[in-house]
Amino acid sequence: MRGLTQRIEVTLETLLESVDLAEDITLRVASAAGFDEEQGYRIGMSVREAVINAYTYGNLQDRRRRIFVVFELLPAHMVIHVRDQGAGFRLQDVPDPLAEENLLKTSGRGLFLIRAFMDELNVTIPQSGGAEVIMTKRYPASSSASRSGGSTEA
Repeated sequence: MRGLTQRIEVTLETLLESVDLAEDITLRVASAAGFDEEQGYRIGMSVREAVINAYTYGNLQDRRRRIFVVFELLPAHMVIHVRDQGAGFRLQDVPDPLAEENLLKTSGRGLFLIRAFMDELNVTIPQSGGAEVIMTKRYPASSSASRSGGSTEA
């Protein structure tokens, strides 16, 4: 790729089936970007969790609303945006799933998993509304060298 940026945009319906579709697309993009199977799985799970949150909490399962997923393949890392059309939220307002009072709750671990699997996690509230979850993952060392045109040979 030699430093070129690629952008892939996907618009999903607010359907439960869209969760699997988003994960499948992510696995293909991650593989094409040079991530191994394990890293691809972690990236796919992160997108899956973000889309589940958009479906459940953002769009409130309203089929009239959409979920937008954008993959940006930059020279040193991949950035994934998942945006819903809901009310939005602030990351600092999300309860800590490891706090004693939250340990037995059946929800609230998605953002925790994303933090564990990705290098960076941010949430913004775009002017158009909703919440935008932005996840970043640096390329593996060998893939990064080939992306920038460098060589991995000694």
